[in-house]
This record gives sequence, C-alpha cells and structure tokens, in this order.
Amino acid sequence: MPERKLKKADTQDFFSEYNIPDNRHNFERIWALLKEEYPEAKPSLNYSNPLELLVATVLSAQSTDVQINKVTEKLFEKYRSAADYASADLRELENDLYSTGFYKTKAKNIKTAAQIIVEKYNGEVPKTMEELISLPGVGRKTANIVLARAFGIIEGIAVDTHVKRVSRRLGLTKNHDPEKIEKDLLSLAQKEDLDSISMTLIYHGRKICQARKPKCPSCVVNKLCPSSIIFMNQ
Repeated sequence: MPERKLKKADTQDFFSEYNIPDNRHNFERIWALLKEEYPEAKPSLNYSNPLELLVATVLSAQSTDVQINKVTEKLFEKYRSAADYASADLRELENDLYSTGFYKTKAKNIKTAAQIIVEKYNGEVPKTMEELISLPGVGRKTANIVLARAFGIIEGIAVDTHVKRVSRRLGLTKNHDPEKIEKDLLSLAQKEDLDSISMTLIYHGRKICQARKPKCPSCVVNKLCPSSIIFMNQ
C-alpha cells in the first residue's frame, strides 16, 4: 500500500500511521553529528544550588525555560531554603507560580516536597534517584537533571517530550514510556555522553525536529533519519 502524505493535524500522531524502522545501528553517526551541531548544549534554567535547580525543574513542566527564569528570579529571593517553601502559605505560593501553568499542582508539590526535605533530609536535597523520585512532582527526568547538574551524579538520561519525539523519529526507540526510552538510549550511548545526550536532543527538538513541522531540509542528520522521508514528502 503506498504511503499517504501527512496532513498537518496528523504530524503529532504519525507514529500510529507509520512503522518507523529500527535505526539503532546509525546511533554513533547520528550522535557524532548532533554533538558537533550543539557543542554547548546545557540547561538554560537559572539556579545557584540544588534546591533552586529542583524547584526550577519541577516548574519547567509545560512551560518554557525563559518563563521559568523570569519567575524564579523573584521566587529565589523570597524563598531561600526548603524551610521557607515548607512553611509558605499555599495560596501565596500559588500566586507566585501563577504564570508557570498548572500553578496549583506545582505549588502543592513544591510545598509538600519541601516539608519532606526538611523533616526527612535535614533541609538538604537528597542525592539518590530513589529518594528524589519519592518526592511529589519529581519523576526520573527531574531526578536525573538534579543528580547530574547539582551533584555530578550520572544515573541516566532525562527524557522529556523533545527527547521522546526526537529519539522515536530517529528510530532509536519504539517505546512511548519515558523510562523505557531512557533504557533504550542508555543501551546505545557511551557513559561519558550520558550527561549531554538529553540536552543535545532537547536543543535539536526545539530548533529543528519540532512537533508540528520539523525542518528536515535543515537537519544535519536527515540522511540518517528514517522519518525525514515522511516529512520531506509532505
């Protein structure tokens, strides 16, 4: 059966329409090109300590780093310790986080997480994956970022929506679940690259491999990407 061209409404769900072939054998070539394209791929969230990084990363869900940095500029002046968040008036904290989206859930999670950090970890952000993901609002993605950037502990690869989309389009995984995608990428990447692979794929997802209309003609790995054929023939 001949492939049909995708309509704009289809692009986000095109994995249900097409079986992207396994492309893991090209990982090393793809990774070499992406590393060269984004040599300075680093998180753009502003922070000065583990607690600030934890809070900023929790807030970044469903928002942009630019917006979060605007919010945290004032937030980190007002709340300087886990105890400050733990004792904060919830309504006031919600108001402080209003522009980040899902502010009620984020405020509740941050306040509760801070209470746990104060009561269980003497006010210090814990340094293990198991302890971090036990905090409300903290999944493996956030925990990986905090461990790597705040403590230099490389546990895995942070998988957000960009990493999920790009790795699937490149044929590096067929999974939808972030934890399974992380395991697939871990099986391909060298240990020394684990700290940078997530941010590199995020940069590529933001700049080129966008959700609705990827810029395949400008992509440095389009000749190695099985999905480029689909998008460039639209």
